[in-house]
Amino acid sequence: MTQSWSYKTIGDVCEIVNGATPKTGTSAFWDGPHQWATPAEMGKRLTPYLDETSRSLTAAGLDSCSASPVPPHSVIMSSRAPIGHLVINTVPMSFNQGCKGLVPRPELDHKFLYYYLFSKVAHLNELGTGATFKELSAGSLKRVEIPVPPFPEQQRIVGILDQSFEAIAKVKANAERNLFKTKTMLAEELRTMLTAGREGWIRTTIGEQLTLQRGYDITKSEQRPGEIPVVSSSGIKSYHSDSKVRGPGVVIGRKGTLGSAFYIEGDFWPHDTSLYVKDFKGNNPKFVYYAFCGLNVKHLDSGTANPALNRNTVHALQVNWPPFGLQSEFCAYLDELCDGSGRLEALYSSKIQQFNDLKASVLHQAFSGKL
Repeated sequence: MTQSWSYKTIGDVCEIVNGATPKTGTSAFWDGPHQWATPAEMGKRLTPYLDETSRSLTAAGLDSCSASPVPPHSVIMSSRAPIGHLVINTVPMSFNQGCKGLVPRPELDHKFLYYYLFSKVAHLNELGTGATFKELSAGSLKRVEIPVPPFPEQQRIVGILDQSFEAIAKVKANAERNLFKTKTMLAEELRTMLTAGREGWIRTTIGEQLTLQRGYDITKSEQRPGEIPVVSSSGIKSYHSDSKVRGPGVVIGRKGTLGSAFYIEGDFWPHDTSLYVKDFKGNNPKFVYYAFCGLNVKHLDSGTANPALNRNTVHALQVNWPPFGLQSEFCAYLDELCDGSGRLEALYSSKIQQFNDLKASVLHQAFSGKL
């Protein structure tokens, strides 16, 4: 820390404004000219700035709940569900009770404040209290310490951070695009095989090749410690002492994550949120797994309130299918694709984490006087 810097509290250098929500059932309060932010939309921002919100209030709406707008170039922070989403508003803006508005006093640059809070999200979460979900109170936020260099020094640091974050964002976005391509490459290859087919493949339905069955419900209290995986629509959720199905097996998501596919080598317990292959009818289980990785079954959703798959609608799905003699050959080919895809995914995931670590390192240097 340089000698010209001082430590103050957020309460010393900011006015903190609480958020509020008008009655949602009163139409006269909504769709007016006054911008009104929520943590949900703040978390989707790709830039620090927010000038237009998905919902807005009328003057009557503002008055009904004391949702006081903060002036432009304040920092709005979500203080619950979750703690730490941050935006800089470029127009007067109010927000719901899940947010706090920080209006910096003249001695504090708003972008310096934004970056400092960004660097302290983990600490701010530690200060949160609550049983159902953590919430950061205005009192706790006011007591958080912040370094306050001379104003020109704040602006110099902000300039360096802006340039650094812009450069990191560009290379990170490129890595994320490559990661997305890697994840979709295998699925596209599989989908092409099953829709276009190849020489010797037949046009058939899933039901002619397999029999799917709904999984079995089991509560946490009914489970006993063991080594048998309980497989839900999102994968292995726990382990039990008993199995329902002999392996190898294939499980796909029936509720929740529709169509997610899992290959289980040993015996397992398919959860009620899944469908499993009860009868492979002579097909190679590993090829069946790959087939479901490539099939798009989300459009078969038969749920009303919640997404759900009916096995009969999946059975009716038309596909191109190879004879058993070719299935092992394609499994070897697809295994090789998976291995390559997995290595690329690990590489790009590692790069993305390195960029996140680099941002944290730059922020630490900035606020310890080392830039």
